[in-house]
Amino acid sequence: MREIILDTETTGLDALNGDRLVEIGCVELINRMPTGQTFHRYINPQRDMPREAFAVHGLSAEFLSDKPLFDAVAEEFLTFIADAPLVIHNASFDIGFINAELERSGRKAVPRERLVDTLLLARRKHPGVSNRLDDLCSRYNIDNSRRTKHGALLDAELLAEVYIDLIGARQSQLGLAQTHEAQRRAGGDAPRRQRMIPLVPRVTDADRGAHRAFVATLGEKQIWSDYLK
Repeated sequence: MREIILDTETTGLDALNGDRLVEIGCVELINRMPTGQTFHRYINPQRDMPREAFAVHGLSAEFLSDKPLFDAVAEEFLTFIADAPLVIHNASFDIGFINAELERSGRKAVPRERLVDTLLLARRKHPGVSNRLDDLCSRYNIDNSRRTKHGALLDAELLAEVYIDLIGARQSQLGLAQTHEAQRRAGGDAPRRQRMIPLVPRVTDADRGAHRAFVATLGEKQIWSDYLK
């Protein structure tokens, strides 16, 4: 299963009254494991940067002035997220800005049924306490010392780790690894799923003959003959 962890930075809090997107960061998960594939872009908001927003993320209007407009990166962004669920902390905020930019560029909004809101998940699992990203990192012993300011890609990377712990996926992976290790120490093999009907071999007799003919040209010291029994 493919999921995308997403975070944004903006010029403020209100996507409908002049505030704009300035940074997008995405991290790909496959079966709840980071793949190393990311999407990260800074975006020119075509406006000034309020002091309050600059204090949060440190992105100045001058720094963003030569960055691409959202329209220039929109297709690349949409291609990266494809149709995967979007895992976002306080999803209504980020998707509000994403959809406002998509609307300005004449593109369809991202439907809200694709969203997984980790803030709501955290509030259900940890009611009555603060569930900011920093709080969750502390709760799950995730190192967030690099987070001196907010940053979309860094926050998405941290949220990916939080999400795996929040839904219990890390414990499941650890339990499976421990089971395999215990079986290995006991002299057994890890359990393997068996197909009810074996796949049809893809290597033909002609392929095997061609390979043997090629091996014969490699000389007496080649090692392939050890495997051609």
